[in-house]
Amino acid sequence: MSMFQSLNTTASALTGQRLRMDIISSNMANAESTRAEFVDGKWQPYKRKVAVLQADEGKFSSFLHTAMGKSDGTGQGLNVTEIRDDNSPAKLVYDPEHPDAREDGYVEMPNVDPLKEMVDLMSATRSYEANVTVFNASKSMLMKALEIGK
Repeated sequence: MSMFQSLNTTASALTGQRLRMDIISSNMANAESTRAEFVDGKWQPYKRKVAVLQADEGKFSSFLHTAMGKSDGTGQGLNVTEIRDDNSPAKLVYDPEHPDAREDGYVEMPNVDPLKEMVDLMSATRSYEANVTVFNASKSMLMKALEIGK
């Protein structure tokens, strides 16, 4: 295990959680956007975005160490594999005065639930804070190890 592997692993988690927070912010900002995408001559409401995080196990070095029997079982961090649309149906709101209202008076609103987004944001924030704590602890241990040589 490399001396800096814990820092690299934690840094990848920080990056992933920060991206989650950015996507959640985008979802909240577009919670009322009825004209997000133009498809087949018709405006579509914004679709909620979701980040898919996955453990980073695809590096050649991890496969090589496993094949040689030298794997120590530690993780390699995480990657954001994709940002996908949530395909749950749009909410229908009755507002015949809205410029995007259909003939029956209903408006297709984005499938963004502010309560769910706030819970996801709290989860991402707590994960980010936990990873900052781990990063600082690792950095402190490395500094103490350097002080041994004095």
